Amino acid sequence: MADVICALSTAPAQSAIGVVRLSGDGCCSVAEKIFTPLRGALSDAQNRRLVLGTLTNREGQTIDQCMAVYSRAPHSYTGEDTVELQCHGSPAVLSAALQALIAHGARMAEPGEFTKRAFLNGRMDLTQAEAVIDLIESSTAEAAANAASQVGGALRRSVEGIYDRLTDVLAHFHAVVDYPDEDIDPFELSQQRQSLAAEAAQLRSLSASYARGQILKDGVRAVILGRPNVGKSSLLNALAGYERVIVTATAGTTRDTVEEQVRVGGVLLRLTDTAGIRDTADEIERMGVDRSLQAAEQAQLALFVCDGSEALTEEDFRAIAAARQAECAIGLINKSDLPQVVTELPFDAVFTISAKDARGLDALEQFVRDRFGTEGHQAGSILTNARQAGAVEQALTALECTLDSLDAGFTPDAVLLDVEAALSALGEITGKHMREEVVSRIFSRFCVGK
Repeated sequence: MADVICALSTAPAQSAIGVVRLSGDGCCSVAEKIFTPLRGALSDAQNRRLVLGTLTNREGQTIDQCMAVYSRAPHSYTGEDTVELQCHGSPAVLSAALQALIAHGARMAEPGEFTKRAFLNGRMDLTQAEAVIDLIESSTAEAAANAASQVGGALRRSVEGIYDRLTDVLAHFHAVVDYPDEDIDPFELSQQRQSLAAEAAQLRSLSASYARGQILKDGVRAVILGRPNVGKSSLLNALAGYERVIVTATAGTTRDTVEEQVRVGGVLLRLTDTAGIRDTADEIERMGVDRSLQAAEQAQLALFVCDGSEALTEEDFRAIAAARQAECAIGLINKSDLPQVVTELPFDAVFTISAKDARGLDALEQFVRDRFGTEGHQAGSILTNARQAGAVEQALTALECTLDSLDAGFTPDAVLLDVEAALSALGEITGKHMREEVVSRIFSRFCVGK
């Protein structure tokens, strides 16, 4: 890690500010080749204090007046000396700055290399490093809060607590076996059952949070279903807060699936408006109906919409059957501003709304919040990462085998083999036990400047 690396850490587009980052021993010397403070030298600047100066290209021509900050090891993001150049966000200026830095001995960073160096230098563990990319990709405030807490070490502390307590059990056993003449409390495996069961329960809870974590990170796959002209597109527009799709009195206006991300009850819905389900001779509309049925099969949430002012038809019942294929389905009786004919639907949850006026949607929002929201979960306690979830499941399986072996009367050395397996799986979560190729694959997901 002796190389000085550099990269653009902001979006490669015209903006108010663009940041070029350097890291590695000697990065300040490289930066001083193209950045000259108005007073003094960057190497003499106070640690982590912004300095105003001029920026030059590789030919020595001034291209910007910008700020620089020098963070000395180990008190930096990577744990190495780092410099950030905060320039005006001209892509031409930023590109010229990077070219100049490379000409003076730096090299372009690989994807995720800054965060990888932070991990290898002990500034963060793998749970924190992986939370960085989750934080960058957060689509909701709740997802950002969970990721930010994990960047701060919330998940690491939880996993390390379990790891340390299991290590204590193993250490006690081996101390008694290896030093029989020492004054050590006898090791009674039966006395460890309660604590082992408590650790298994904590892992079980953590594993169960992954389903909610997927929703937190990726949102809920949701679909709006119903026959033509019942207000499906009006509902999508009401939830989106603007006219996302055309609404007319003509049946069959929506002939293909239309997707939009909307927030309902604080939950991100990846919502698909579908073609009205009906028999049609129009080939394009028929293809749209087929896509509607496929969307229902893949949905986590289906919103069936009917016209409450008209009796249910055969097409309504076909849409109801499609909606009930989703993991969760609710009924929405629309057009509450008209005299109502429909009062019941074959769903566990049914709400009366007026999509045109956005009335009655508060009950829908509360349902989505209760069913898919993260209220009651402490920020940072929800697993969102498939690799981590798999390791937690392995550790849980090993501990459950430990408890079964203990109840079956196996000898301590046989029982504790599964405890060692649990420790190995937990070590993969934090990076204590991890192969280099896996680490490299993890950081390859990152953008170059992170």
